[in-house]
Amino acid sequence: MDTSYPREDYLPMTSHKRDSSPTTVTSAPPRDHLIWSIFNTIYMNFCCLGFVALAFSVKARDRKVAGDVEAARRFSYKARCYNALATAGSVLLPILLTALVVTGVLHLSKLAQDSVGFFSNQFSTSDDEDK
Repeated sequence: MDTSYPREDYLPMTSHKRDSSPTTVTSAPPRDHLIWSIFNTIYMNFCCLGFVALAFSVKARDRKVAGDVEAARRFSYKARCYNALATAGSVLLPILLTALVVTGVLHLSKLAQDSVGFFSNQFSTSDDEDK
């Protein structure tokens, strides 16, 4: 009687050949965008979007480690969207603010020049009338 375990005739047949059929698609695991989220949280936290992106990045990493690729892909997509919004807001807001300040300064300087010209003409004509 053979008492060796496991017996070879009960082992499942495993093929070491790769299946090259077109229906088998191996996809790469989703990216969690954790570094981008940390950067947005620390340096460019526009309306706390960087923190929200960090939370979704951590969730994506947890789901990826747990093996739930579909949930990891959803959280990764949300983290990428929040990171893009935080980056765009943090880059565009200072540019917009700078443009508004420059436009306001130029407008005020032109207004001041016109006012000085107007008042200098007003006072010089009233002095000539008195004489």
